[in-house]
Amino acid sequence: MKRIFAVCFLVLVSCASGSDFVPESVADHTGEVSRVEPLSWWVGMETPLQLLVQGENISAYDVRAEGGARVTGVHKADSANYLFVDVDVDVDRAGVCYLVFSQDGVDRFKYPYTIEQRREGSADRESFGTADMIYLLMPDRFVNGDPSNDATDDTIEKPAPDEFFGRHGGDIAGMMEHVDYIADLGATAVWSTPLLLDNEPRGSYHGYACSDYYHIDPRFGSNELYREFVAKAHEHGVKVIMDIVTNHCGTAHWWMDDLPFDDWVHQFPEYTGTNHVFSANMDPNAAVEDLKIQESGWFVGSMPDMNLDNPFMLQYFKQWAVWWIEYADLDGFRVDTYPYNEKVPMSEWNKAVLAEYPRFNIVGEAWTSSIPQLAYWQGGNPNKDGFDSHLPSIMDFPLREAIVGALPVDHPQWNQGLRRVYDCLSHDFVYHDLSRMMIFVANHDTERIGDLLNKDPERLKISMAMLATMRGFPQIFSGDEMMFTSADLSQGHGGLRVDFPVELFTERDGLQAELYDYTKKLFQWRKTKNVIHNGKTLHFLPRDNDTYAYMRYDDREAVFVFINNSLEPRAVSFDDYGFDGGVDVMSGKAVNKNTTIPAKTAMVVEYEK
Repeated sequence: MKRIFAVCFLVLVSCASGSDFVPESVADHTGEVSRVEPLSWWVGMETPLQLLVQGENISAYDVRAEGGARVTGVHKADSANYLFVDVDVDVDRAGVCYLVFSQDGVDRFKYPYTIEQRREGSADRESFGTADMIYLLMPDRFVNGDPSNDATDDTIEKPAPDEFFGRHGGDIAGMMEHVDYIADLGATAVWSTPLLLDNEPRGSYHGYACSDYYHIDPRFGSNELYREFVAKAHEHGVKVIMDIVTNHCGTAHWWMDDLPFDDWVHQFPEYTGTNHVFSANMDPNAAVEDLKIQESGWFVGSMPDMNLDNPFMLQYFKQWAVWWIEYADLDGFRVDTYPYNEKVPMSEWNKAVLAEYPRFNIVGEAWTSSIPQLAYWQGGNPNKDGFDSHLPSIMDFPLREAIVGALPVDHPQWNQGLRRVYDCLSHDFVYHDLSRMMIFVANHDTERIGDLLNKDPERLKISMAMLATMRGFPQIFSGDEMMFTSADLSQGHGGLRVDFPVELFTERDGLQAELYDYTKKLFQWRKTKNVIHNGKTLHFLPRDNDTYAYMRYDDREAVFVFINNSLEPRAVSFDDYGFDGGVDVMSGKAVNKNTTIPAKTAMVVEYEK
């Protein structure tokens, strides 16, 4: 059906504080309006406000705004059950305004809509960056702080704590209980996998098949509780990054029974999945059809692919993002499955968020082994086709692959082992901004680092030392600080996303205590090291494939890292690297220019230049 872009009318109604509109003169709505999104708005916003109004045959009504706002345009959709209403908000008028619905010139009912004052300095909020360490957790597998919400009447899937892919009961209350643990570890930001409603009948614990973009899943908590969590995290010096999905929703999303427009989601004569060919986005030789399937095909059968080329869909996502930042006081976004989105509309989405919050950081998941393809997605990159994503940050999957491919190897062959890390970083010239890269060795979608390292605690320490000292900003996955491993490797995601035993928050002994303390010391040290946050990198060609040396340096100081991943101690002369010695960060002891690095050890030495 052809989309109708009909502007029905412009209502020139005075909405100043002196308006003579009397709310009592119009009846309250009695269910004619099912929903209005965004749920509320604020004065002084840069983002244009376009309300999605849903209700049975709502398009049969005219609508105006009274009391602090004015309607400037009304757009009908393909479905008669939607209106998209453009609204201007008075810059000096917070409070309740009213959407007044009428027919044949007679007011039928009104809908109250709240306009709030913004937080002071909201637009200038800082975000996360190289001074931060990000702690990633899956709420359902973290802590069950409120067992009363494990099952709710309005959600389908019930708790199944013994099932690999079932809901285990973790929630926002559990996250709030242990913010202090996250901060004590040295993390300065927390990224939780999605908390919005996912009402799929199976596998809903992960949250990536959204059923309602404006409400927290009640099995996790509520919108209000999430806002309290953010406030508590800020009290502990921890920023909050929201994990969002613009590429797809879930088949259980409320609009799937009645799409506003026929092209609201990508539809095909029969089910068509994405081909996963990221290269089609930048390959000058790629067939148009391959790009179409890459960005329009569904991620999986339960995740309908959103059509960001629909301008109403794109505007919906722009103001949805802004709404959550403003409402919850967020510090950043992580965007899931980034290259599966239509790239030009998504570039506009980034620009819109940054126009509202210029210092806000957004990191996109572009899961590729190709360094040039990854670099393509970072905003400001000088791409040959002229495309600019305006995406500030990217996840460094190639570096992850190099590290996890190098560390488990006992006797690396030529060009293997730590030479892989050297070769990966030798391509840093390709990237536009090295400070805007998230580095990691594992997350909720990859294998556990403990499994990949064959449960070797010394090599786990090496991985943490590398994350703490390399360019970019580090992220660690919940439990890796104590070398959690999969409950069952054959179960894939369900096996690696293990629960966090609550006793480990306060009582650790043996190897778990040793690994926790090592990680904590590293990242607490890192918090104050500008040379790590903003310094340059100098690395040295490995003398063999199981050692690697590099420096982070600025005009005042330097940090030297020597990684011995071999099975034998290695003698090192610092003369070879241009300095005499310094202080071992982990032991606090002075290190002479000639020293021996034990087997499977990373030595981190700081010194003044």
